[in-house]
Amino acid sequence: MMATTSLPFDNLPEPVASLNEIALDEILDRSDPLRHLRTDASDFARDDEDAVVVPSQPRSILGETIRLSFPVDSPLVSISLKVDASHGCGGIAWPAGEVLSNYIAFRGIGYLQGKNIIELGSGTGLVGLVAGALGGIVWITDQAPLLGIMQQNVTLNDLQSCVSVRELNWGETPPSDIPRPELILAADCVYFEPAFPLLVQTLSEMAVSGSTEILFCYKKRRKADKRFFTMLKKKFVWKEVEDDPNRGIYNHEAISLLTLTKRLCA
Repeated sequence: MMATTSLPFDNLPEPVASLNEIALDEILDRSDPLRHLRTDASDFARDDEDAVVVPSQPRSILGETIRLSFPVDSPLVSISLKVDASHGCGGIAWPAGEVLSNYIAFRGIGYLQGKNIIELGSGTGLVGLVAGALGGIVWITDQAPLLGIMQQNVTLNDLQSCVSVRELNWGETPPSDIPRPELILAADCVYFEPAFPLLVQTLSEMAVSGSTEILFCYKKRRKADKRFFTMLKKKFVWKEVEDDPNRGIYNHEAISLLTLTKRLCA
């Protein structure tokens, strides 16, 4: 059951910031995309609400393999996952990805069986791998540097028959061999500000009004995130998922799981 809720970024006016301030943010983002994810990023915080809530990721994670099971309280599927921080933030398993993986596993095999599913910003491929293990026909997508680790994880879990790896840069035309998805999955894609309009563009181009389901899980990190939701609101409406029994736990960690619906006029 989904219910309309009032989220922190609903009905907000355009952010008040000088053009110089926005330009500086974008320059810093391009030079150091992970700056907002580090616990030592206080130099960039403008007030207490901007305090970093994401733990620092150790750079010593190189070629390790972990095993994750979902749902956590009653495992239905287990995934072996190679993680490697040398690929940047995409090569690591992040909390929002685990939250989304746990939710689709909670919904069960019948929820995903036979559906065409695309995961955006897949990173290691965790969410898409879980979807494939639960019967979905899945395309996991990301930028070129991450394709290798994604393919290794597909092979590691023997999911080649149902999970395919493709390069997809947000804002560009999706590969022609990916069909129109029935379900789009996205976890922890809101962190790099210059990519915000490109992500909205890709979501809008891939979704069909009234028929494409989108599950979007994100972790609030800073006030600038609301710029993304200001852009998103022009193309989509959203509701918070309320039937997840773990919602109270991850909400406490500033993680939200939403279902997006494309506006008819978008």
